[in-house]
Amino acid sequence: SWDVGFQVVSWIGGIMCGVASVAFPLAVHFGFYWACAFRVLQGLGQGFFYPCINTHMSKWAIPEERGRLFSSCFSGTQLGTILMLGLGGFLAAGSGGWYSIFYSSGGLSIIWGIACLVFGADSPADHKTISPTERAYIETRLKASSSESKNMKIPWLNIGLSIPMWSLLLVHLAQNWGFWTLLTLMPTYMKGILNFDIQQNGTLSALPYLVMFINAIIFAHIADYITNHRLLTVNFARKMWNSIALYGGAAALLSLATLSTNATGAIILLTVAVGLNAACYNGYLCNHLDLSPNFAGVLMGITNGLANITSILAPTIAGILVKDESNAEQWQTVFLASSAIFFVGNSVFVTFGSTQIQKWNDPDYKRDDEKNGPV
Repeated sequence: SWDVGFQVVSWIGGIMCGVASVAFPLAVHFGFYWACAFRVLQGLGQGFFYPCINTHMSKWAIPEERGRLFSSCFSGTQLGTILMLGLGGFLAAGSGGWYSIFYSSGGLSIIWGIACLVFGADSPADHKTISPTERAYIETRLKASSSESKNMKIPWLNIGLSIPMWSLLLVHLAQNWGFWTLLTLMPTYMKGILNFDIQQNGTLSALPYLVMFINAIIFAHIADYITNHRLLTVNFARKMWNSIALYGGAAALLSLATLSTNATGAIILLTVAVGLNAACYNGYLCNHLDLSPNFAGVLMGITNGLANITSILAPTIAGILVKDESNAEQWQTVFLASSAIFFVGNSVFVTFGSTQIQKWNDPDYKRDDEKNGPV
């Protein structure tokens, strides 16, 4: 069978995103449908990354370093958000106009894709410069070489019947709802309610994601310290970090919706809501690998693919609710809904989530399942 790994998938995804972004201004001139087609192409390219990272981490991330490695990978999305929100206003106001936003971000994506192909390695066994000692250490700690999980049939039925998997899916849906509502509509809120101009808007919209990026680094080191010193069980720690992210975000959004605040107070609450979200890198985003190291990429593909539906629905519904961008009561409804969804999603994860490796992760269990039917 044709098997591709992190290098090739990242290269394809990076090139797809980059080319679609660079070509988007031209596509706009050909009409709405061409513009939509290139945005879909960009989304398809991005869709590779989260499942790819989980599969990649299953070959590299030993338990003691998992928090730091996951946070380092996933916090890169915040670094990109900071860069483009912070510079977007200045680029749009400059001589290149709004086109330059797509040219610069697309160019960086193409460069990154090529860099992954040249410098990346699918596993310790494929790395050109890793020492034999480090390679042996990683493979021994993971208790499997990268080849042992290849060509395994995916236990779709068992995955579909797994309660921990369902709780993971629901919390991912909830997280994406609140996160993408804020990411896509925060500039509109700052313009309509807080009355910031385009350059102020870009800088202040980037602030919460800068805090989130910093928090991701801090939380990751704390999480790994807790794991390495066995201060908490992995199950409790995952749910604790996820609660900091989603319960904390829910409280901040509830406060934003119900308390009378000035512009400074609103920015602080938005920063808290987004900044605390970094804790989820040590929460549910590690849980795919907890449940099934062999199928972590598949699990992430399922939850991330379905959760991206809420990434589309949430801003769309919020846009329907907010007919007047300067109407504070309409924004209140959006923030209350996101707060409630954060709370419910995390409550499901805390109640039904698990960090135990599932039986269907084992290929021997799978073979029994094929012979005897679902267990």
